Amino acid sequence: MSTIVSEYEYRGRRYVSLGITAPGEPQSLHPVAEGRLLAALLSPDAPAAVAALTAETEPVTVTAGDPALQALPPLLPTTGPSLVSGFLGTHKSKADAIVGHDGQPPLPKWFFKGLGSWLRLPGQPLVVPAEPVILVEEPEVVLVFVNDEAGAPRYLGYTFGNDLCDIGLHRIDPGYTPSGKLCDTGLATHLFLGEPPRSATGRTVIERDGQPVWEGKFDCGADALFFQVSDLVDRLFSFPALRRPGLVNYVLTGADRSSFHDGFRIADGDRIVIDVASHGAVLANTVRFGGGASAF
Repeated sequence: MSTIVSEYEYRGRRYVSLGITAPGEPQSLHPVAEGRLLAALLSPDAPAAVAALTAETEPVTVTAGDPALQALPPLLPTTGPSLVSGFLGTHKSKADAIVGHDGQPPLPKWFFKGLGSWLRLPGQPLVVPAEPVILVEEPEVVLVFVNDEAGAPRYLGYTFGNDLCDIGLHRIDPGYTPSGKLCDTGLATHLFLGEPPRSATGRTVIERDGQPVWEGKFDCGADALFFQVSDLVDRLFSFPALRRPGLVNYVLTGADRSSFHDGFRIADGDRIVIDVASHGAVLANTVRFGGGASAF
């Protein structure tokens, strides 16, 4: 079983929680000074270092639903840079669209998704433009890296995300894909230490007015990918801009089938529940269509 770490802020202090707390159960938190968790994760034996770190202090027990408890994205820096990006068309289920050019093997297609501060946690709304064309939910494995002082990427673990995007723009013209990706990204609070999972399976349910209106299975593990995870990582860090010292990278590795492929259309106010049953992680977020804005 992987070591699972989550970070929280509670009454002005940072805390770490181990494992996944069942809904409604009290949360056991270990006070940890900022920067010490990252140092533990960068050690040669991260699980042992995390266990030693949390054993240094007495845990604080917080009741479920305490409004002072705020979950944080794993390892999101308070002052340093962080980036959310990913790859599209990565799965074997989409192999017919994965082609090379001029006799060369296909390259993974990278996209920019947003800044780390744009990440949204379970329970928070996912805001999209006021008039999206066709939205699609995308359950994905998310790899977490931090660059060391020399700019070398260090893999810390993985979590799960919902790469909500406007696939309708992509279908009109692939040149619109970058703007179609500028929807909020959902992220689980848990960081799983260890190698990316070979299999990560579960079920997505979309609710409307409190009732399920679509559901389907997904598999976003490494064995479902057309590309090797190492190929995705090598492609990502071939760009010097992504190797800046101190940068935290959240890397979405792609999704397979979704509600869009069944002809379903996500509406304003729909609630998306992604249950990664194989790993005990659940992301539940309500979609909100945003209002227009003008700088003039």
